[in-house]
Amino acid sequence: MDAAGSWDAFEWTKIEPISRPVSHVKCDFLLKAEEIIVQGYGVVLVNTDEAGTLFVTNFRLLFLSEGTRNIIPLGTIPLATIEKFSKIAVKTQQTPRQSEKLPSQRLLQVIGKDMRIIVFGFRPRTRQRRDVFDALVRCAKPAGLWELYAFVSGPSRFRNSNPKLRLLNEYFRLLGNQSNQASTRMIEDGYFTLSNELWRVTDVNMNYTMCQSYPFALIVPKRISDEEVLQASSFRARSRLPVITWCDQGTGAVLARSSQPLVGLMMNMRSNTDEKLVAALCSQLAGTKGTRRKLYIADARPRKNALANGAMGGGSESSSNYLLSEIVFFGIDNIHAMRDSLSRLREYLDTHGATSSDGMSSFLRHGGWTWGGARVAIEAASVLVHCSDGWDRTTQLVSLASLLLDPYYRTFSGFQALVEKDWLAFGHPFSDRIGMPSVSGSGSIPFELSRQSSTGSYPSSPMRYSTGPAANQSPASSHGQNNYSPIFLQWVDCVSQLLRMYPFAFEFSSAFLVDFLDCVLSYRFGNFFCNSEKERQQCNTSEDCGCIWAYLADLRNSEGKSHVHYNLFYDPKRHGGPLLPPAAALAPTIWPQFHLRWACPSEAQAGELEAQCRNMSLKFSELQKAKEAAERKAKEVSALVNSLTADLQREKQLNKSSVNLAEKATRESSALKRAVQSMGCKVSFSSTGDCTVDIESSPYSSPQKSMHSSLRRDSNGLYGHDERSDLSVSITMVTDDDVSSASPSHICESLCPMRARDSVCRWPDAGCAHFGSQIAGLRANFDAFDQLSIYDRYFESEKL
Repeated sequence: MDAAGSWDAFEWTKIEPISRPVSHVKCDFLLKAEEIIVQGYGVVLVNTDEAGTLFVTNFRLLFLSEGTRNIIPLGTIPLATIEKFSKIAVKTQQTPRQSEKLPSQRLLQVIGKDMRIIVFGFRPRTRQRRDVFDALVRCAKPAGLWELYAFVSGPSRFRNSNPKLRLLNEYFRLLGNQSNQASTRMIEDGYFTLSNELWRVTDVNMNYTMCQSYPFALIVPKRISDEEVLQASSFRARSRLPVITWCDQGTGAVLARSSQPLVGLMMNMRSNTDEKLVAALCSQLAGTKGTRRKLYIADARPRKNALANGAMGGGSESSSNYLLSEIVFFGIDNIHAMRDSLSRLREYLDTHGATSSDGMSSFLRHGGWTWGGARVAIEAASVLVHCSDGWDRTTQLVSLASLLLDPYYRTFSGFQALVEKDWLAFGHPFSDRIGMPSVSGSGSIPFELSRQSSTGSYPSSPMRYSTGPAANQSPASSHGQNNYSPIFLQWVDCVSQLLRMYPFAFEFSSAFLVDFLDCVLSYRFGNFFCNSEKERQQCNTSEDCGCIWAYLADLRNSEGKSHVHYNLFYDPKRHGGPLLPPAAALAPTIWPQFHLRWACPSEAQAGELEAQCRNMSLKFSELQKAKEAAERKAKEVSALVNSLTADLQREKQLNKSSVNLAEKATRESSALKRAVQSMGCKVSFSSTGDCTVDIESSPYSSPQKSMHSSLRRDSNGLYGHDERSDLSVSITMVTDDDVSSASPSHICESLCPMRARDSVCRWPDAGCAHFGSQIAGLRANFDAFDQLSIYDRYFESEKL
């Protein structure tokens, strides 16, 4: 790259930039308990030619864009994910017209365990690069386990449950005792030693006195006593005797694991209890008489490596000493070969990626192009797997075989149970392999802190400066002391290959595996701390640190089944049994979601069927939600229409009832009028609805007094006196009390228009007496009318 390079075109000053105080920096991007240690301004991310601010916190190296102030994912990496880092000084080429000597480019190279190589460029004649480098030395290489961010931040809302309980529940599932649920009281009292016809759970390693790297509970053959288990452990390296890690409840076949036998230099050492224990793994075949199943002893190492271990007391079994057994060597190289292999793959991807760390030699960046069966299931045989120590290659093989054999392990809960059982409980040394401090202190952190200097420009070869272990290795990073190795990463890669071959068999997606690996490498949670279950118990990581499983479950719960962690194609009925991939289908390929996401981010998802289907699923989900909302609205409108219709029906019924009552009232009024008229009275109605009844009298009668009364109908349909009644009737008559109490003389005095003030009758003829008889008859008629049932008789006859 010459002086006119794109990332070098930023304004580089000779003056030390003014550092803004950390307290004035907007810290919305920080996590809980995350603190800024050092910050550098005007830093360039060489991979993408982007300027910004570089922060070193107690958890990660964080790069913010200068323009948007957003976090740039490529330039942001957890400290625990950094494999090594180094300072590089590269002199810039001068042109003939440049008289002033240009300063060298000051770079900081960071190599991650997640397949990325990052290069930052700093301003010349400043201390920013030195400050960032020194901060990485202090923070990325902690002196003790408790200085890690996971202990500083605490469990937060991602609290962890007791992993021992989860291990016991998985054991109970394997033994067919799912009805039993493990509890803390069960562990304290030692009541977890359940069994079935063939196998049992033993507490012989309850206090880790037999084997410090094995879990507190083990599954062994039922007919092998605890005393024999203890004796057999002395014949295996690090006391990792053969124990059962998976069993088939239908056939009785098992998958067992151990470390190498201690057969000695002459390969002639034997152990009766070890041979008896291994023979007990071969139980009788179901449905046969006395026929025992075959045993395969799978040695993960190359044969020459197994023989070479004999010089140190190790070695391999002899099939003549173990009944019905066959020894198979898998030829898998050791952890150091795996580390070198990953380094070469990472360098190749960086060289040919679109975001090459040197900004020059990438073909894709400049518009170019680049590279266009299980015996347990088939024979119901038992298999014993081991390597040297039984915690690296052995764990890879047994966990991968379990994933193929048992559909439960291909679900979210089953995958968690598998990892916690075979990787965590059985003592895979995560601290040593990831390169972080541990309680035992057996692991060293393989950071390369040497300073690389170059007197010239970048070499023309695409290989540039080497990133492999052979480049400027310090004595501390030699194979004898460096135990870092991507064993677990390689296994997860194998899971992704199976997911590619069997897209319908897994509940989780490739995106879940990527996020899961990032969490493991970041050391943000305490699940994968230390080298064994015993050490994690001593550090109390399950209570003092957050839980990776709770965090991932919280991510899934935020979006439900539409979350990217769910596999859209998962069909548990399609692959309800073991997966038996043919050999021709096992050719591995690049895992684009993990291997290419930093080197070729556009290629990591381009053309991926799952991504396209997920986009279609999201659109379908949105349409489904819109449809459901429309259906709910339609139901609400329909319910409202039904309610209004019911109200209208009720109004119609009330209206009809009112009309019927009005008609009935009209008929009753007509009948009452006729009744009154039939008694010799005159009935007249006013325009206001008032009714006036006048009693017809003889020519001798005089005007009478008028009494006004309002009639109302009560609940029984009868009329009563009510001043508020709608029907007002004015009746001119003499009250019953007056008629009954009045004598004929009194009647004359009250009715005769010719009476004198002295109350002397002026008409002594019979006319007055005749009129009195009429009054008496009228009273009798009214008495009879009161006794008549108008509604039941009179008006019914009127209807007829």
